[in-house]
Amino acid sequence: MNLTKRLKNQLLPILMAACSLTAYAAPVTVKDDTGLTVTLPTPASRIVTLSPSVVEVTYAAGAGDKIVATVEYSDYPASALKIPRVGGHSKIDLEAVIAAKPDLVIAWQSGNSPSAIEKIRQLGIPVYISQPHKMVDIPGEIERIGTLAGTTHIAKKAAQDFRTRYNTLANKYRNRSPVTVFYQVWQNPLITIGGQQIMSDAVSLCQGQNIFADLKPLAPRVSFEAVIAANPEAIITSGMADQNPEMLDTWKKWPNLTATQRNNFFFVQSDLMNRSGPRILDGTQILCDALQTARNRRPTARNKP
Repeated sequence: MNLTKRLKNQLLPILMAACSLTAYAAPVTVKDDTGLTVTLPTPASRIVTLSPSVVEVTYAAGAGDKIVATVEYSDYPASALKIPRVGGHSKIDLEAVIAAKPDLVIAWQSGNSPSAIEKIRQLGIPVYISQPHKMVDIPGEIERIGTLAGTTHIAKKAAQDFRTRYNTLANKYRNRSPVTVFYQVWQNPLITIGGQQIMSDAVSLCQGQNIFADLKPLAPRVSFEAVIAANPEAIITSGMADQNPEMLDTWKKWPNLTATQRNNFFFVQSDLMNRSGPRILDGTQILCDALQTARNRRPTARNKP
């Protein structure tokens, strides 16, 4: 008996028991970020989340206590550290997922293996795919997960709080002068963010111009020569610069770079920018402050907003 059939046989009694409890409960339906409809016979009570970002969004939706398993590096909020693990986001332990007895799995489109997601679906477990590309997509994500978990009231408030804070930031920086930005994710190989990456959206909110926004991959590799040719005014990283500060020091080898001449090297904690959850607004505020510092360092407009 292959793994899929064996796991399905293990899951069948669980699904039958769940169905027996749904006769008196109303179903809930949403569309996920791929456009697929997800319907549950009753709000989820046992959720498996397959990325740290999804954990944070699920907590924001008021359903953190319904998470019965998640993946490595899910460390926020602090209570998430106590949740059992089912492997890493790129290598899911299917048997551990089944052992958690979920009635909903929330997956990460660009981070989870498509084959693992498909196997979970084949076992009859409902799967919601999460992949917000813009910060304005996050509050809707919170609301949809709240619907699936039966925590709509909490989710709507969290979503509104996000929208209010987002609009405040957008209005504050809307008329600031543009700053060209190279956003460094990794050094060797040199990896940046494409225009579809949510971090690029954060750069735009701060009136930054991602020099590689025209690239389609979410995390494209680029050359040092391409960065030098674009001559960014600021270089940002939210990669491993907290552990390896030399990542930004590398650029000092090119004294003709505008960013080097003005010492416009900035770091944002990776968890605040790399995760598409509510805390991305904290990272965006730090990013906006950094780009304002870059504006203030311009020789002819030092004190202009």
